[in-house]
Amino acid sequence: MTGQDGESNDVVRRERFSGGPAREFLSSLAADERIFAADIAVDRAHAVMLAEQEIIDEADAADILDALADVEAAGHGALPDGEDVHAAIETAVIERVGARGGKMHTARSRNDEVATCIRYRLREDVLAAVETAVEAREVLTEVAAAHSETVMPGFTHLQPAQPTTVGHYLLSYESALARDTERLLDAYDRINRSPLGAAAFAGTPFDIDRERVADLLGFEAVIENSMDASSARDFLVETTSAMAGLATTLSGLAEDLVVFSNKGYVELSDDYSSTSSIMPQKKNPDTMELVRGAAGDASAGLNALLTILKGLPRAYNRDLQRAHPHAFEAVDAVTDATEVAAGAVATADWKEETLADAAGEGFSTATGVADLLAMSGLPFRTAHEMVAHAAEHGSDYDALDEAAQDVLGEPLSQHVDREAVEAALDPEQSVASRDSLGGPAPDAVEAALDRAVVGVEADSGVLETKREALAAAADRLDTEVSSYA
Repeated sequence: MTGQDGESNDVVRRERFSGGPAREFLSSLAADERIFAADIAVDRAHAVMLAEQEIIDEADAADILDALADVEAAGHGALPDGEDVHAAIETAVIERVGARGGKMHTARSRNDEVATCIRYRLREDVLAAVETAVEAREVLTEVAAAHSETVMPGFTHLQPAQPTTVGHYLLSYESALARDTERLLDAYDRINRSPLGAAAFAGTPFDIDRERVADLLGFEAVIENSMDASSARDFLVETTSAMAGLATTLSGLAEDLVVFSNKGYVELSDDYSSTSSIMPQKKNPDTMELVRGAAGDASAGLNALLTILKGLPRAYNRDLQRAHPHAFEAVDAVTDATEVAAGAVATADWKEETLADAAGEGFSTATGVADLLAMSGLPFRTAHEMVAHAAEHGSDYDALDEAAQDVLGEPLSQHVDREAVEAALDPEQSVASRDSLGGPAPDAVEAALDRAVVGVEADSGVLETKREALAAAADRLDTEVSSYA
C-alpha cells in the first residue's frame, strides 16, 4: 500500500490519513522499540487462540506465525512505516502473506493490544528492578555485618544526637529497601493481568478464549471488565510510585554518603568518584549526587503520569500514548541508581578511628545519662532538665555533678555512682546499652542481620518463582507456535 507521496501506508492509516503535518506527531513507532518483542509475543498468542477457537483457519494461522518469525528476525529497524509498532508489524505480516495476514487482528483492537504489550514488557522491567533492590539489600547486610561494632555518630537535624554503629545505620536502609521491594512485588502482581480480548473497550462477538491467551503469555489473571481492561493505566501509576519511593530511599542514602565523605567518615572508591577538571586535589562523590538526582526524575515522571491520567474520560484516549514512557523512564533511571548506590556502599572505606572520635561529639551521650538517672528512680523530665543544664557548661562528670546540685539540690552520687555515669558517657558503652529490639547494640544488630538475611532470601525466592513462571509460559507459547510449522 503506497500513498501519493510514495511512502508505505500502514493498515490503520491507509491513504486517507497518510500525510499531513500531524503525521510524525501521531507516530510512536520509534519509541515503541521497547515493546517490539512484547508485540510479537502477543500477536503469536492471539493467533494461536484464534486458530484453536476455529475463528481463523490453521493454515492462515501458520502463515501468520511464520511471517511473525520473519518480522522478529528482521528486527524493529526493518519495520515499514507505521503509526505505531502494532500497525507496523501487522503491515509487515500482510506484506509477506497478503490480505490473509489481516486476520491476525480479528477480535481485538490496538487498545487492548497496546495495553497488553505494555504490561508484558513492564513486568520484566519491574522484576529487574526487584532483583537490583534485593542485591542492594544483600550488600547492605554484608557491610553492616562487617561493621556491627563500628561506633559512629548519629544525627537528627544534621546535629550530633546519639552514638550508633555503621551496622545499625546501614540496616536502617536495608529495612527501607525491603519495603520498597515489597511495593514493587505488589505492583507486579497487578501488572501481571491480561487485558487482551477487551477489544476497543466493548468486547467482541467472536468466541474468544481470554484465559487461554493470558496463560500463553504468562499472565496470572484476566482483567474482566472490557472497558476497564483497555483503558486502565493505574498499574503505571503504582509502578512509577513504587520506583519514586525506591528512588527517595536511595536519595537519602546518597545524601548521607555525600555528607559523610565531607566529614571524612567514609571514602568512596575511585570507581564511584570523580575529580575536578581544574582542582587536581579533589575527589568528589559525583555518583551519589546523580543517585540523589534520580529521585527528581522519578517523582517528575509520576507527576507527569498523574497529570496525563487526571480527568480522562472512559475509555481509550490518545493521551495514553504519552503515559507509559514515564513509567519506563522511571524504571530505567532508578534501577541504574540502585545498582550504583549498592556498588558505592560495597566498595566504601569506613574510617573507623575518625568515626569513633566523632561519636561522642556534641555531648551525644547525654540521653544515655538521662536514661541512667531515670532508671535510678528520678523522673525522666527532671533528669532531662538536669542534663540539659550540664550541657551548657560541659559534658563530663564534673559538669553533671554541678548540674545535679543546681537542679536537684544534691550531688549526683546520691542517685548514681560515678562509674555508671562514666560508662554512660562513653559512646561505645552507650551503644552497647541500647539493646532493645532494633537498637544499635551489637547483639541487637546481629539479630536484625539474621532477620534481614531471611527477608532477602525470601524475596529472592519470590523473584525466582515469578521468573520461572514467565519462562514456563514462554515455553508453552513456543511449543504451540511450533506446532503450526
